[in-house]
Amino acid sequence: MHETASAYGLWGFALINAAVFILFAFSFFKPSTPRDWRSFGAFSAFLVALFAEMYGFPLTIYVLSGWLQTHYPGVDWFSHDAGHLLETLFGWKTNPHFGPFHVLSYALIGAGFLVISVAWKTLYTAQQEGRLAVDGAYAYVRHPQYVGFVLVLLGFLVQWPTLLTLAMFPFLAVMYVRLAKSEEREALAQFGETYTAYMRRVPAFIPKWSTLMRRGATA
Repeated sequence: MHETASAYGLWGFALINAAVFILFAFSFFKPSTPRDWRSFGAFSAFLVALFAEMYGFPLTIYVLSGWLQTHYPGVDWFSHDAGHLLETLFGWKTNPHFGPFHVLSYALIGAGFLVISVAWKTLYTAQQEGRLAVDGAYAYVRHPQYVGFVLVLLGFLVQWPTLLTLAMFPFLAVMYVRLAKSEEREALAQFGETYTAYMRRVPAFIPKWSTLMRRGATA
């Protein structure tokens, strides 16, 4: 049963939630270059759009209200619980915060922030030593921080899908790919054959299953 009180118009709550997650990500990522700030800024814009709909104005609910009310007439679409669209559409009857999609979102968001944190520490150490980062998370993929950002965005998208964030997600993913390619051109210019060999050995974004299994067996 969904709660009946409206959970929208809470702009202060939306601002606080966006600020908390943005600052949390900032503490892990620590942007320093213009490229870093672009990627972090796009990530922050996604979170602002997400929480604006989660607690401020339910644009997606309004746009889809005719279809939603026709196919799910017993649901109070202006309650907070109903805003968890995937749980509601798939018939989850109890607290959506414990639904399968919400649990999946927690796993994706947690994994994303963990990857960002671990990768940043590895990269910072390598930069201080003037060498290429190839260990830690960088032993699995060449761009773990961007992978982390995508995991976090995907987690929030699963938790609270909106039309705006659905539209933003592919553009952000493409932007991260382009930023990664720009980074690689600079790395090739700086490290030459060392980076070329690293590129041949380690995939850009999706780790090799054999690498995961091999390192898991030796852990």
